[in-house]
Amino acid sequence: MVVIMEHLYSLVDNFIDLSAEASPWLLLGLLIAGLMKAWVPSKILSKHLGKGKSAIVKAALIGAPLPLCSCGVIPVATELRRSGASAPATASFLVATPETGIDSVSVSYALLGPVFAIYRPFAAIMSAIITGLLVATTKEESIKPPVTTTKEGTTSCCSSTTTVEPLPKAENKSTCCKSQPIKKAESPVQSSCCSSSSIENSYPQPSTQSSCCSSSATSSIADVSLIEKSFISDFIEKTKTGVYYASTKLIDDIIIWLAIGITFAAIVRTFLPEEFLLNYGSGLPAMLLMIVISIPMYICATASTPIAAGFIMAGLSPGTALVFMMAGPASNISTLGVIKNEMGGAVLIRYLLGVALSALGFAMLLDYGLTFFAINITEQMSHSHEMLPQWFGLACACLIVLLGIKPLRRLVL
Repeated sequence: MVVIMEHLYSLVDNFIDLSAEASPWLLLGLLIAGLMKAWVPSKILSKHLGKGKSAIVKAALIGAPLPLCSCGVIPVATELRRSGASAPATASFLVATPETGIDSVSVSYALLGPVFAIYRPFAAIMSAIITGLLVATTKEESIKPPVTTTKEGTTSCCSSTTTVEPLPKAENKSTCCKSQPIKKAESPVQSSCCSSSSIENSYPQPSTQSSCCSSSATSSIADVSLIEKSFISDFIEKTKTGVYYASTKLIDDIIIWLAIGITFAAIVRTFLPEEFLLNYGSGLPAMLLMIVISIPMYICATASTPIAAGFIMAGLSPGTALVFMMAGPASNISTLGVIKNEMGGAVLIRYLLGVALSALGFAMLLDYGLTFFAINITEQMSHSHEMLPQWFGLACACLIVLLGIKPLRRLVL
């Protein structure tokens, strides 16, 4: 009974730790996805991330520097797909973004030395391109079409019956002097509005009115002021729309898979100790075992770095540790579920194959290169890197729970 309670306590503790670790990056991903939805036109994404090999390379290069983890990349990739990105480009983005980033490169340099800091992003980008090319071999009919969402305020072709009353045509609008109706005057001099300054009008004019022939400077200043106000209000409105979309529709689409993924990762962390991996040493068997373990579990690129450093210090080869840093962030239960839901099972199979083969290939290449050039990674390793404080992660996790439960969300939104 005591042993069961200890394991249960460890499971809950690991679940809380993983939630605190993932939540800040998930919120960042949701925010980026929401702003992307509001600000980036779908035509641009369709143009640059549509069909073709160039879209796969662009997606890998765009995703590589983004500081998003395995869960944070999910809403961004989902929105990319729904905005017109092809399945191969989306898969490339899903691999490159969590496997590396500006933050993980800096941590890799601090913990594992310059070789890993250079080799890791290179392997991540190439892995993303390889996976995208594998996904591109999927038959079109086997790829699930993207879910389309209609923005509020837009009209479809079905609303073409709604007509707008045309403005009445005004004749002789070519000049400002002919644009105003002129009252018949006693004197012929009054027929021109441009000469109105030389005529005394029998009717008093409001002081705010000016003739059409007055200086255009005041009008230009007013126009610029109106444009600035319109831009500011449009910016605020679009930003609010994007944040609302991320806090409602987008989080509803991923919250179930997110909960399943973090729960599964907590189970793996609780019942599969690190010593189990170290018993298998290095080489292809150890790499294959690392693939099997790391693919379903959640780990972000930054958090995987100190764990990989511990593996190397305990005796695993740098290549085996690299498998963990590549396959772990690029795939977990949450990511796999979203890929299946958004693009279909055929894409999911090729995605997993691309991630696994790339991780194994670049890991063996790393071990061979280090041996050939007689480079000792352990000599380049230094102290560990401090992550985000746990209180901040727990606050972000509470916010996600609040947004994910609709009755609670309605109280604040």
